[in-house]
Amino acid sequence: MTIRYESVENLINMIHNKEIKPSQVVSDIYDAIEETDATIKSFLALDKENAMKKAEELDALQEKDQMEGLLFGIPMGIKDNIITEGVETTCASKMLEGFVPIYESTVMNKLHNENAVLIGKLNMDEFAMGGSTETSYFKKTLNPFDHDAVPGGSSGGSAAAVAAGLVPFSLGSDTGGSIRQPAAYCGIVGLKPTYGRVSRFGLVAFASSLDQIGPLTRNVKDNALVLQAISGVDEHDSTSAPVDDVDFTSEIGQDIKGMKIALPKEYLGEGVEEETKELVKKAVETLRELGATVDEVSLPNTKFGIPSYYLLASSEASANLARFDGIRYGYHSPEAKTLEELYKFSRSEGFGKEVKRRIYLGTFALSSGYYDAFYKKAQKVRTLIKQDFERIFNEYDVVVGPTTPGPAFNIGEEIDDPLTMYANDLLTTPVNLAGLPGISLPCGKSKGRPVGLQFIGKPFDEKTLYRVAYQYETQFNLHDEYEQL
Repeated sequence: MTIRYESVENLINMIHNKEIKPSQVVSDIYDAIEETDATIKSFLALDKENAMKKAEELDALQEKDQMEGLLFGIPMGIKDNIITEGVETTCASKMLEGFVPIYESTVMNKLHNENAVLIGKLNMDEFAMGGSTETSYFKKTLNPFDHDAVPGGSSGGSAAAVAAGLVPFSLGSDTGGSIRQPAAYCGIVGLKPTYGRVSRFGLVAFASSLDQIGPLTRNVKDNALVLQAISGVDEHDSTSAPVDDVDFTSEIGQDIKGMKIALPKEYLGEGVEEETKELVKKAVETLRELGATVDEVSLPNTKFGIPSYYLLASSEASANLARFDGIRYGYHSPEAKTLEELYKFSRSEGFGKEVKRRIYLGTFALSSGYYDAFYKKAQKVRTLIKQDFERIFNEYDVVVGPTTPGPAFNIGEEIDDPLTMYANDLLTTPVNLAGLPGISLPCGKSKGRPVGLQFIGKPFDEKTLYRVAYQYETQFNLHDEYEQL
């Protein structure tokens, strides 16, 4: 039997009912990867020997009815900017090629404690900077729905692997939409948690005030299960929040009658493709049929989201990436003869074009003559965006809109046009700037490619997001098409 398209929930039940062994599940997954990933190119590294060893240990526990852990025996793929002890972690960059960490990230410790099984590390845009997984130093990942299309980014490998049935769930990171955008392009479910919900300890930093780790799955309930496994306060991360309620499945299945949902007019405005608008309007009608009230509202500062995001994220990136100096770890240029050359050559040769572009922009924005005009002003705009959402959430439970302005674009179409590439983040960056949770799930197809519907929630109210998303998913999903990929 093949299990590659089974849900996390079904696999858990099958293992607990002893219908299948963890080692059979893991073996099946590696067979699927061998069959498909030469085309999709979602994995950067596989950890087969350790995975099979762990699965066989779980087989023995299964025999003894000692199946502890929320994700007992469930295979997982991890974005390659999340530290994995003993498994190469490169951030898809020449700078970290060959880097094998000697410690474990908090999310990995949590998943190991829940007895999930690490299959391998997934491709991404270099240092999470990009929206198409084309800035990876190692390979370009393809969209499983259409091999001419990008899978999105920066968590493109994480989304493609889940959509292609190569793992039942994966982890990505979301700084300005890097979980939700590839989830939308690949027709799956991706959640960016509230800032502080999940520990960032062991996530290679891009922009520390924006980064969040989150799950990608093929359905809503699976997503909630994985978030439950990785959430919680962490003494290693001072920005992690002491919020105890992590039972995200308790309201799944409850109706949404009487719920108030806001549809910002800006989310169906300039820059959003007509077919995407129509699919979102159709989804809004579905929500009304399910008993929710949907009203048009305004988030007037949305239009400033992209410029303020790219200034702030690039500024933080220029500071965070200063540690890659060719001395302590990372790429060390063999051509350097002096200390100055070592810094210059190692960084010039080790970083790709997009990473260097953002370091330049961030360093410029933080420089003494431009700090007030750019960085400080962007921080003020960030506050205005946050206040826009606070005003709406005084009256409404959830905000709805498209995840992206359109479906996935073709490989090579936008990689040399950074402004067009950045514009794809129009609808996702405000969520990160405000520190809110957001979830993307499929709502249809445009030009034969998936389109994502985004729900945005109040801080630490992922439970309501899952409740609404699950109800919508009962009316529309792409699940039947996965096995045709």
